[in-house]
Amino acid sequence: MASSLQRSSNPMLAPARFQDIAGVGHMTVAGTAMRALVLLSLVIASSAYTWWQLAPDPAAAGPYIMGGLIGGLVLALVTVFKPHLAPWTAPLYAVTEGLALGGLSMLMNMRYPGLPVQAVVLTFGVFAVMLGLYAFRVVKVTDRFRTMVTGAILGIMVFYLVNMVIGFFGVSIPGVHGGGALGIGVSLFTSGIAALALMLDFDRIESAVSAGAPKTMEWYGAFGLLVTLVWLYIELLNLLRKLRD
Repeated sequence: MASSLQRSSNPMLAPARFQDIAGVGHMTVAGTAMRALVLLSLVIASSAYTWWQLAPDPAAAGPYIMGGLIGGLVLALVTVFKPHLAPWTAPLYAVTEGLALGGLSMLMNMRYPGLPVQAVVLTFGVFAVMLGLYAFRVVKVTDRFRTMVTGAILGIMVFYLVNMVIGFFGVSIPGVHGGGALGIGVSLFTSGIAALALMLDFDRIESAVSAGAPKTMEWYGAFGLLVTLVWLYIELLNLLRKLRD
């Protein structure tokens, strides 16, 4: 387990993040799971609050989305570079992401009624399946698996970046954002990689526990898992939108 931690390439769950922090006690899988539930509860509560605030005027979701995204990005960077602050920054990150997701979900629900609920159910369903596959070792996280998934994630990040840059000039890649075969295929691929990324998170958390990471890093492990869950939800929401179109 310790060797797989040393080979980790996830910047949020890299070995140095877990091992260079002094603390009392040792990180456990159960403790990390409890903290992940706390963070997830904060996301749900924050999203519900945003949804309630926007109910009279869903079109006013812009400030919630932008504020949540910017605040979440800042807090995520602070958490990545200062892992010992995770017990404080991770909950704040969860709240800000809840604001963004609540606003985004409200806008999506305004155009596609019921779609966010379907995406939430599907997200938890995918999470349960990935956890089961990992727990029973149906799919083993090998070096090759890590390399392939990490490479795919990096490729998706580059794709998103290029798409964002050309979007500033009013240009878009034909078919990618629509409900055609290409658009649905892209969303299926990105959703699949996000799901596989959960297995990397499970493996790295388990490896950190085996390596004797301090207990305070349970918050950091939960933070990394939440980041992947948020990504998966957004990808599935986009996929369901395309299927509706």
